[in-house]
Amino acid sequence: MGMHDLDAENEDLVRKVIDYALERLGSDSPLSSPPSAEELQALVGNTITPTGLGGTEALRTFADHLAPACMPTDHPRYLAFVAGAPTMAASAFDLVVGSSSLCGSTWLDGAGMVFAENQALRWIADLADMPDSAGGCFVTGGTMGNLSALVTARHDADRRRMDAGSGHPQRWAVVAAESAHSSIDSAAGVMGVDVLLAAVDAGERLRGDAVAAAIAARPAGTEVFAVVATAGTTNLGIVDDIDGIADACAESGVWLHVDGAYGGAAMAAPSVRHRFDGIHRVDSLVVDPHKWLFSPFDCAALVYANPALARVAHTQHAGYLEPIIDDSVWNPCDYANVLTRRARGMPFWFSLAVYGTDAYTEAIEHTLEVARATRDMVVAADHLELLVEPELSVVAFRRRGWGRADYQTWCDRLLAAGTALLTPTTFDGGAAMRVCIVNPRTTVGDLQEVLATLGGAGDHAA
Repeated sequence: MGMHDLDAENEDLVRKVIDYALERLGSDSPLSSPPSAEELQALVGNTITPTGLGGTEALRTFADHLAPACMPTDHPRYLAFVAGAPTMAASAFDLVVGSSSLCGSTWLDGAGMVFAENQALRWIADLADMPDSAGGCFVTGGTMGNLSALVTARHDADRRRMDAGSGHPQRWAVVAAESAHSSIDSAAGVMGVDVLLAAVDAGERLRGDAVAAAIAARPAGTEVFAVVATAGTTNLGIVDDIDGIADACAESGVWLHVDGAYGGAAMAAPSVRHRFDGIHRVDSLVVDPHKWLFSPFDCAALVYANPALARVAHTQHAGYLEPIIDDSVWNPCDYANVLTRRARGMPFWFSLAVYGTDAYTEAIEHTLEVARATRDMVVAADHLELLVEPELSVVAFRRRGWGRADYQTWCDRLLAAGTALLTPTTFDGGAAMRVCIVNPRTTVGDLQEVLATLGGAGDHAA
């Protein structure tokens, strides 16, 4: 059995792997608590050996022990975090991308893939009414997308200051709300810049006046190079006042980046499209297809209004790279903090091409309807308290009389029974719960069964 030859043994192995993948596509793996590393070691032993386990045994080890130790994020009752629920076409085509041995970094290596990915990016740009010039690339996730966009923003701000003869400021800073994703703090740490917090309003929304106030109140010697607005906060699903924030950015000449990693997909849903008013004014935008656009992990769309600015900031130079540096073609590696790159947008493109964009609109609208029904069930229950009116597909609530330990006990019990995966969160300084509904296979009945386990007003979690 050669490692690189499609001989009889390898062909048999490939068919077994494909059969396993097909079986997995047609079934729901159960939700269960993860085992410890010691338990897994006892089950599988050492899998990396001098002579190998052989294809049959390695696949059996994965199917019998390793896969069941993982959480299936496409389960309809995976309601914590933001789930992944790829379409059948996207999941199947991921096998093709992996088996084709193609690199998605440059036009030279992957012109066909880059062309297709750019059409998928164009659909997202069109949802946001971004200009015809808009473009970018697919990166691993919102964290890398946000970092790459902010690196571009700072590079452009620094260039403009130098062109004006202003020199470098003592400190660079980005303005964001406390509700912004944790990756903004992470990006700031990597870049060595400050985060200036702008206050949110009573509805947990960042608005333009708060952004303007934060920019005006910046410490002496600090220059703001970007503002981050969120189109669907992870905790509550709130869409910031993008139009008002764009006004504040225009007034100060500051880059506007919108993190729509979770919520940006809802631009495809007419029922909530108005919440994104002003998004056509962004300088950069992140939307993660692996969240609410039904692509496999990992896939995040990073789109710039003026991608030439990103190209200047991100193109890497070396003797062996100079032959491929060519502004007459589209090299995805020029638009993010990346060089070698899997064509991770291809399963998303294939799914869009197979099913059409109307199917995406219908699927997202369905999840929004389930979220609205969940909101109504919470409001109707005397022992539950709705925390904010849902804007997208996150429903946040409290169980009256409960503390954090009660919520955790309840979540642990649901997972142990295989009923659902939920995790507690915090709101206004206290413990709370949230459910995030992005899987079109999640039904109102699923949420009815989950909420019914909360009992009545006098019950406790234990």
